[in-house]
Amino acid sequence: MFDCLDELEDKRKDINKEYELLDIVFLTMAAVASGAQGWKDIHLFGKSKLSWLRQFRPFISGIPTRHSIGRIIRGISAEALMHCFAQWIHQQRDSNGAQHIAFDGKTLRGSGRNKHKDALHLMSALVVDSGLMLYQSESMGKKNEIKTMQAMLDVIPLKGHVISADAMHCQTKTLEKAQANGADAVLQLKVNQKRLRDEVAAYFHKVRRDTPDKVESISEIDSEHGRNVERRYCVISSDAWVSALHQWPGVSSLIEVQRTHHRDEHSTTETSYYLSTLSDIKRNSEVIRNHWKIESHHWMLDVTFKEDESQIYALDGAKNMALFRRMLLTMAKAHPLKDSMAGKLKRAGWDDGFRAELLFG
Repeated sequence: MFDCLDELEDKRKDINKEYELLDIVFLTMAAVASGAQGWKDIHLFGKSKLSWLRQFRPFISGIPTRHSIGRIIRGISAEALMHCFAQWIHQQRDSNGAQHIAFDGKTLRGSGRNKHKDALHLMSALVVDSGLMLYQSESMGKKNEIKTMQAMLDVIPLKGHVISADAMHCQTKTLEKAQANGADAVLQLKVNQKRLRDEVAAYFHKVRRDTPDKVESISEIDSEHGRNVERRYCVISSDAWVSALHQWPGVSSLIEVQRTHHRDEHSTTETSYYLSTLSDIKRNSEVIRNHWKIESHHWMLDVTFKEDESQIYALDGAKNMALFRRMLLTMAKAHPLKDSMAGKLKRAGWDDGFRAELLFG
């Protein structure tokens, strides 16, 4: 990874290059992995761990002030940093088999506490099975997520894989772009496609009434936190009877998911509908069930890295720090130690050897 980062262009003037750029990137990643949240924390970490840091990088001029650290990290182009990480990520991806890539957006609430700047909103793409964060892109607010995701579909290598996203992204153009780039897609239907959703629900009713043998179904039950959740997946082939589907080329199956929550003597059931370019019911159910993992990924960023509490906002500082957190979360997941994410990061703060393993393998 640091070989990839070594390609970062240092745009500082020579007079301002007292501290090596890669030294400060390494310092920042090591500090954030150890629990640092802001520039002051990173500076204090560097002062207390300078001898450890010098095992890997020269740090000829020592540790800069917190203001200098902030200025150096903010000065890195977020796009260039993402490009460097994308090179490293590509090396880590398993080239065998179809991967499930989930897309979701997250607002960094603390970055908007400055009254002159809106909170940063980022779209992320995650390889669900491995927890590898593939790509990050800034979105101008949640309402602009659709265009941001569509642009990401043209950047990320998708051929042979399957994508998923929440109902906001159930758009014909999104489906077209996914297929043009060689990917399958599973997209949820909600009120933003009300006519199509209503037709799909009516078609399920019709097929169950007239030809019930054409409905394929599987069920699963989870038990957690004192409740049972039963999921029933029903799949039927797409059909011209659903007139709105003529605008959705490539859709091969329609999916109904009934989720019944049992707690004590009470039960509630909710029903969702999906479009899919996949035909296999087992694969469809896996994609729908596992999409939540990207939301879990975002939850871990808030719980383990306290991302929403970070008030870094200037220039590319917030975007770069968000990218560091996502890379470190990916690296922590990859470490074979059997422990929670919070446990791994605590250990990185306390144990110099473990921190080195986290960063260098």
